[in-house]
Formats: sequence, structure tokens, C-alpha cells
Amino acid sequence: MRRFYINFLYTTIILSVLGSYACKNPINKYTSPKGYDFNKPDKFNMPSSLLEISGIAFRNGNSDTVYSIQDEDGKLFRQKWDVKKQYHMKFATKGDFEDLAILNETVFILKSNGTLYSFPFSETVKEETDKVKERKKLMPSAEYEGMYADAQSNKIYILCKKCDLDKQKKQVTGYVFDYKPEMDSLVSAGSFKLDLKQIKVLKPKFKANLSPSALAKNPKTNEWYVLSSVNKMLLVTDANWKIKEAHQLNSSMFNQPEGIAFDKDLNLYISNEGDEITDGNILKFSFHK
Repeated sequence: MRRFYINFLYTTIILSVLGSYACKNPINKYTSPKGYDFNKPDKFNMPSSLLEISGIAFRNGNSDTVYSIQDEDGKLFRQKWDVKKQYHMKFATKGDFEDLAILNETVFILKSNGTLYSFPFSETVKEETDKVKERKKLMPSAEYEGMYADAQSNKIYILCKKCDLDKQKKQVTGYVFDYKPEMDSLVSAGSFKLDLKQIKVLKPKFKANLSPSALAKNPKTNEWYVLSSVNKMLLVTDANWKIKEAHQLNSSMFNQPEGIAFDKDLNLYISNEGDEITDGNILKFSFHK
């Protein structure tokens, strides 16, 4: 009886200490960008064909159809929101495809080595297309995962994931291209950099490094949202790439965040690759003023 009482007393003390610690150090340490609640997503599980979903995009911000790619197959997928049945169009053989963008009447798809594939949007309803243009060596040899197409300016933005230029420096380099639809050509329009030291200014406990997996522009504020799967982080920058917010992502919700997009109603979507246990998915975060 005495041993039972001692054990009971010991357990009570431990629980009391843990409870006190939890009150002072809340478990929910994760934050959300302004206008969104990352604790309350609308979750859309992908079919097995999109277990390794990477990039996602909408055409002109219309969320009635989700366009996506996955890492290994050269296929562009399309489906209605919350409807698992998907259709796809083959544009290439197998490869490491990381992101896609729809720029008015043209679809662009980014390969990890920086190669860009493009074809007319009208081809997306077919099973296969032979109207693919392959563009190589647009950028220095490196690893790339994030791309965004701005329909207002006809510019394409591509972010390094691992570039020699950024080694030993707390920065991420990106490249800009002007798209000339009448000639179906891309013309270099310079580069830009993210100063990762700004992360430490905002969040001293965060590491000042980043391996970007996707990016998108908020159509209302012109802020850039830069996603990193490796770091489980989301950065928000101003129009000139100055970092304004840094958010650590909850790994129990964001399994492997690889794609990001806004619709015309400012709702935010983040796609996650799946694994042996978890389905690939897209998380929708509704915009709230």
C-alpha cells in the first residue's frame, strides 16, 4: 500500500510539472501568414497516380480545375477539386519534373536540371502532344524546383534550390525571363536574390538557410510566397524579395510540401508528396480578411 501511494504521489508530481511546462511552452508553436489559418485546411487526398505530386497551378486563377505534375512521369494532370478521377496528357518521357506554370495560352514545366518544357494550353485536353518545345541551358547548371509565371507582365521566375553561386552565402538566387508569345521565345531579364540573413532578424531561433521547392505571388498584395520542403518553411517577401514573414510548417500536416498556388479569390493551396503511409494531397487554406 505504501509503495502504491509513493508511486501515485510521484506520478502526480510529474504530471503537474509537465502541465505547468505545457502552459508556459504551448505545443502549437506554428504560425500562419496573414489572412490564413494553417491549422484548418480543406484536405484533398490525391489518387495513387499523384502520390508524388509536385507542382500545382490554376489557369487565370480559376480553381474549378487543378493542374498538376508529379516527380517521375512526363504527364500533365487535371481534375476537379475534391474529385479523385484525373485526366492526363503526356508531354515527355520519365524525368524529374518539379513545377509547372500556366502563362495565358502556354504551359511551362520545369525539370530539376533547369530544362523547361512548353506547349500550347489547348493541348492539355489530349492524351499526348507532339507540340512540345524543350529549352535547355537557360540558367547555370544547378538544381531548380520553383517556378512562377506572371500573366500581367509575361515574366517567368525560377528559383534555385541548390546553386554553386549560393554556396557559403546566406542567399538564394532566382532568374527572370520575358516570354514573347508571338515568337514563342524566352529572353533573359536578369536575376534576383533572397537575403536569408533576414530570417534570423525575424525569427532568431530559425536557421538562415533555405532549399526552395515552390513559389507563388499573392495576386492582391504582390507578395511572394516561397515554400521549402526540406526546411519545412514558408517565407513571405515583399515585391522586391525582402523577407517579411517566416513560418515553420508542422510536419504532421505538411508531409512534403512541393507546390503552391493562389486562386483568384486569394485562397492558398499547398501540395504535399505522399509516402508509404500518407497519400499525396493538396491543402486549401481559405482567405479571411
